[in-house]
Amino acid sequence: MDKGAAIVTGGGTGLGLAISRELGRRGYPVVIASRKQEHLQAAAGALAAEDIKVLTVVCDVRDREQVKAAADAAESRFGRISLLVNNAAGNFVVKAEELSPKGWEAVRGIVLDGTWNFAQEVGKRWIARGASGSILNIIATYAWTGAAGVVHSVSAKAGVLAMTRGLAVEWGKFAIRVNALAPGIMVTEDAAKNLGYADPAIQAMLAKKVPLRRLATTEEVAKLACDLVSDRHPYVTGDCWTIDGGLWLEGFPNLRRLVDGELGD
Repeated sequence: MDKGAAIVTGGGTGLGLAISRELGRRGYPVVIASRKQEHLQAAAGALAAEDIKVLTVVCDVRDREQVKAAADAAESRFGRISLLVNNAAGNFVVKAEELSPKGWEAVRGIVLDGTWNFAQEVGKRWIARGASGSILNIIATYAWTGAAGVVHSVSAKAGVLAMTRGLAVEWGKFAIRVNALAPGIMVTEDAAKNLGYADPAIQAMLAKKVPLRRLATTEEVAKLACDLVSDRHPYVTGDCWTIDGGLWLEGFPNLRRLVDGELGD
């Protein structure tokens, strides 16, 4: 039986693209959703060069009509949806007392509301058709440890973790698995720009705070993500796997200090 499509939100760059590539290599047709057409075009070209079946859809995960249209497009092109990876995110470093209402709404809307929008849309389709499925939500370890400088993301990711567990309990009877993955610090273009560690010297300082003494690669995180969302571990649900080199045991770096130039050894 052919594998159904895998939808990856925020799949045009960084970790999302790495997950899309790995799922494609494992035989899944991939549907990449992103707000930016230029990201979609570049990603589609890269994946098509590897003979990966790919469909791109411009979609703002905060917009329910766009989410529905993306799911419709996936089913129209590939027949059915098997997997959903909620990877789309927004983040930036800011002092909590200086965070604007617009900034709070933007990050919460993309991370928490966007995850819910896609999870409910796809989940309803599986339930209506009596089909099994698997959802993976990308979060961060600071969802349970907290972190300075990203209170908006901390709050939204914590909500996604709670959502993951709530849906796993409620939808287990439908053979729908829902899990989360908490990666460590990865050097992607967007993260480096928005979180302030594009400078290799800062990356080196951050690496010293990781027990394994290096930052994560998107490729190694993508492999674990695909293991968890695919049928490789069919009895795992409601769980959150961590792949951060042990960073959360040491304590997540204070990103406010990083931006202020105070992050030292």
